[in-house]
Amino acid sequence: MTTHIAPPRLPKQSPPGIGTRIRNTLPERFAPYVYIAPFFLIFAVFGLIPLLFTFVVSLFDWNPIGQQTFIGFDNFTRLAADPRFWNAMLNTFAIFIISTVPQLVIALGLAHLLNHVRLRFATGFRMAMLVPYITSVAATTIVFAQLFDRDYGLFNYLISFFGGDHVDFLNDKVGSWFLVALMVVWRWTGYTTLLYLAALQAIPRDVYEAAAVDGAGGWKQFVYITIPSLRPIIVFTIVTSTIGGLQVFTEPLLVNPATGLTCGAARQCQTLTLFLYEQGFGQFEFGYGSAIGVALFVIVVLVALLNFFLSTRTRGGR
Repeated sequence: MTTHIAPPRLPKQSPPGIGTRIRNTLPERFAPYVYIAPFFLIFAVFGLIPLLFTFVVSLFDWNPIGQQTFIGFDNFTRLAADPRFWNAMLNTFAIFIISTVPQLVIALGLAHLLNHVRLRFATGFRMAMLVPYITSVAATTIVFAQLFDRDYGLFNYLISFFGGDHVDFLNDKVGSWFLVALMVVWRWTGYTTLLYLAALQAIPRDVYEAAAVDGAGGWKQFVYITIPSLRPIIVFTIVTSTIGGLQVFTEPLLVNPATGLTCGAARQCQTLTLFLYEQGFGQFEFGYGSAIGVALFVIVVLVALLNFFLSTRTRGGR
């Protein structure tokens, strides 16, 4: 007689319900937000909140140790009628244009040269591009101030050697523009060059070889292959250079230490950031200084949007 033993009966399991599915998917849904939350928290604490607070302070006659009187848009009305503000704006845009255009053009040329010309110790040349960027701004300013000194500077020596008269770069308006702009160009050209070089190395060599087979020379390859391929990084460097160029502070502050925040007796190279610092922390007019900061923010945003619009139109036209 054979005895049949029935297998043990497992408890019946019901399919997972809606609550289980929600519990399983909630971590997956919120994980990306948790990953990026630190950036937004830091941006809110150190970027957004100070920006909003600056706008609030600009509406007051703000005394940090006294009363804060609400005056509406009087600070902005005063700003529009202040010739010192318009002088600082002229200096800022002049230095920005003189420094940004040569910087981007030189960086593009150097990147193209380092990418296509076979140089010995190419890695060393590329590393040397970062030397101006990592050099102290204070040290750079002191050296350039000595090079452009009216009496003993190297450039004035060369000018006098060829029969010209000495130029007082520090006390001349246009001369001080070129001096500050040259420091900006010297500091940032290498950094921009490496950005362009990294983008150039991502372009396949086959494209250039095919263009050479079709009879395209070096200039045509540069115009019709290199420039279109670098368009995104060019737009990026234009926007970042705009933001940095309109906020130049350290170079004009240190280039003429005898005059301090005015950058000369006639304010010949005082930028908007210097003017803001002078009014806010020099004269303790925090409401007026905040109004300058708001105006500078609006100017930077408008110029950046203009750059984006022009780059978009250019891309669409091609």
